[in-house]
Amino acid sequence: MNDDAFWALIDELSRRTGDRDERLEWLREELVRRPAAESVDFQVRLERACEAADTRALWTAANRIEGGACTDDGFHYFTLWLVGQGRKAYESVLADPDALADVPGVRALVGRHHDEWDDDEWPEWEELDYVAQDAYDELTGQEDDDGEEFLDAVEEAEDAAEAAGEWEEDEEDRGPRPEGSAMPRLTALFPLGASGS
Repeated sequence: MNDDAFWALIDELSRRTGDRDERLEWLREELVRRPAAESVDFQVRLERACEAADTRALWTAANRIEGGACTDDGFHYFTLWLVGQGRKAYESVLADPDALADVPGVRALVGRHHDEWDDDEWPEWEELDYVAQDAYDELTGQEDDDGEEFLDAVEEAEDAAEAAGEWEEDEEDRGPRPEGSAMPRLTALFPLGASGS
């Protein structure tokens, strides 16, 4: 599975109707139709996409949306959610985190207290991180090994990709970033203290 094939699956996932569980079931079924190695490749690309989104600027944006309550784990789940929005939204937000103001799932939260957000509305999607392993385990009959074989296969694939020079480490500055004017549209949509955290 190359990057284009990965994003084709993600883009279809982002367009599908139904709740998140139904959409993930569709993705799992798509992966089960393919060789087990494609589940490993999918996970490698998912992790790389999340790593690329792991920047101080994007954490600041996620924290703004979540009213100052974005934890380390919550931010990882946020990056998974961002990937799940599709390639166009993902790349736009990576280029400028303030572009989150244009993402429909973010706009739907504006002016509403966190307590009013449905589970499917939260800009976090932890379960996306497990779908490839579920498919791999089903394909290989490894449901009882706590994912060890899958995780080993993912690590080997990542090492091979890095050794082949397919990916370079990001040198993004993850240090402090000023709030406010750096993201004027998100700041306007989610003023501090207005989201109920």
